[in-house]
Amino acid sequence: MKKTTIHDIARELNITFSTVAKALNDHPRIAAATKEAVREMAIKLNYQQNKLASSLRSGRTGIVGVLVPTLDVSFFSSVVHGIETVMNENGYNILLYQSKEIYEDEIRGVDTFLQTRVEGIISSVALSTKNYDHFIDLKKRKIPLLMFDRTVDEIGVPYVRIDDYGGGFMATEHLIKQGCKRIVHISTDQQVEIFKERLRGYKEALLKYGLPIDESLIFYGNLSIELGKNCIKKLVDEKVDFDGVFAFEDYTGLGALKELKDLKINVPEQVKVIAFANEAFGAHITPSMSTVDQQTVKMGEEAARLFLKLIKENKYYENAPEQIILDPILIQRESSQ
Repeated sequence: MKKTTIHDIARELNITFSTVAKALNDHPRIAAATKEAVREMAIKLNYQQNKLASSLRSGRTGIVGVLVPTLDVSFFSSVVHGIETVMNENGYNILLYQSKEIYEDEIRGVDTFLQTRVEGIISSVALSTKNYDHFIDLKKRKIPLLMFDRTVDEIGVPYVRIDDYGGGFMATEHLIKQGCKRIVHISTDQQVEIFKERLRGYKEALLKYGLPIDESLIFYGNLSIELGKNCIKKLVDEKVDFDGVFAFEDYTGLGALKELKDLKINVPEQVKVIAFANEAFGAHITPSMSTVDQQTVKMGEEAARLFLKLIKENKYYENAPEQIILDPILIQRESSQ
């Protein structure tokens, strides 16, 4: 079947090609009656507009790039859901790219977005990223960039995240109020600001309640179930006394729970456990895992709304970067009560 073109619509209505093109793009100089006639004929002839050609003419693609470290965890999937919902409601589509926590893939993602002529990028940084030149270059080129969750102050762009310090303090305080006095904290690369803040919250809570900061109870490693398991095994093998565990994210917390169970250490009677992120599995394991909820869908929605507000103002980098910091929510379950 021959594909319908703008020329076919123009021929049927006995108007010029340029008039049809302008009507389809809602040009202000085209009469409303003409626009309506063109739209009706386009539907009748089953015309499908060439989005790429249209974007080349207008300079707008209506596409925003969303760069995430991974979609293997529900945290980032939920944030993307929030971003996409708001973008779609406002006439935009998203182009999604995973860095898989790899610096080189993050750069490839940015390049892909630029080649696709996105109108801006919403991104969270990969754990392996130590150099931020690819993001700083976007800012220099005046391409709108907004960050969420894993933000980097030195880039100097708007961002949306939760109060990670407050979340770390909240999780540790909860364990203290449940009677814990020797609380383990499992963390990761301290170059990532959000994890540094969770550690700071942990330490501040200990100090507030008169408990010592014992570096032998603080562990660092790569985000994984194995990290949680290995930390518990090391503590038990070395006969280190502990009665609480605060893991920096849920998969590491799951590893800690699994190892405690394998070693026949009762949770929460002997050791209480809390993690961070509120991944979907936490409510369905035994014992169910306490955690800190990061308001993921709301984070995505707020990121999209802030991005749209800033590009509408057309002064994206002229003022100090706007910051939205959401409140963490304590989710108490069987592992800590």
